[in-house]
Amino acid sequence: MLRRLKRSKSRSLRLPLSLLTTLTLGCGIAFAAQAADECPQRGDLAPMYCDADGDLVADAPSDESQLIDPDPLVFAYTPVEDPAIYADIWEPFIEHLRDVTGKDVRFYAVQSNAAEIEAMRSGRIQVAGFSTGPTPFAVNLAGAVPFAIMGSDDGEFGYTLQVYTRKDSGIDELSDLKGKRVAHTSPTSNSGNLAPRALFPKQGITPDEDYEVVYSGSHDQSMLGVVAGDYDAAPVASEVVDRMAERGLYDPEEVKIVFESKRFPTTSYTYANNLKPELIDKIKEAFFSFDMKGTELGEEFDGVTKFVPVTYQKDWEVIRDIQDANGIVYSQENVE
Repeated sequence: MLRRLKRSKSRSLRLPLSLLTTLTLGCGIAFAAQAADECPQRGDLAPMYCDADGDLVADAPSDESQLIDPDPLVFAYTPVEDPAIYADIWEPFIEHLRDVTGKDVRFYAVQSNAAEIEAMRSGRIQVAGFSTGPTPFAVNLAGAVPFAIMGSDDGEFGYTLQVYTRKDSGIDELSDLKGKRVAHTSPTSNSGNLAPRALFPKQGITPDEDYEVVYSGSHDQSMLGVVAGDYDAAPVASEVVDRMAERGLYDPEEVKIVFESKRFPTTSYTYANNLKPELIDKIKEAFFSFDMKGTELGEEFDGVTKFVPVTYQKDWEVIRDIQDANGIVYSQENVE
């Protein structure tokens, strides 16, 4: 059954973009480019960032006057079908983040991956969860620094790419997708687009050549489109469709899985590279001390109980390899 969550009246609901802009202007946020002779290396990072230590994420600004300590602190979660529901689900954590940081923390509902990345780049959000595929774009274009991921008590985390079709579709394996209409989610999505383009040819089926790719916009829409018969099949993230099933958004008896990949990392939780070190320490403390058990957050994300540490360099290597195989360049044009 679809859980009926009351729309929260707390401060964690959507924050108007105009108010965010005003607030961040008051924080004096600046993203000055490092001069070429001051930055020994930056890899794939945008010119405004530097990676002197080679860990593939943006260093803190060398000019301490550019470090910020914003209040309110704005948190965003990856785009979802119903932002109001997720504002309620995240409220216990938002309260915990307020208590630990001593900040007035606001929840900001984003409408797309591109909008979320731009919001961090321009300083309108300072802490954010980015989906698997968009994470490298957020790192390289917006100075996002991944540090946490949802995991189990034993520190395990991840999800799989699953290809769903209706049970009555006549599709039993990937080769049966030839000539079909298949929903991919968005160009930057890992499991919804990039991983299929990298992995499927090894299974004898090539997107855009062997079947028609139609972008649905989200994993939710891909799955609902398969159930409705709008698409013949769809590659989606296992964690998303599991949550949809738990909320009664589709009947698992009507669909089947015809392919499943190895595990990928889930949503990365990040902070902006220009936050003051003391604030970063408090943000990490809030994440790693939060117990999801018994909260709506823990119930929504099945199989996870806490946030566990990650690094972009190590834990997103498989995702970078997939994106490299797709010829992905980390640019604003490719995000959109």
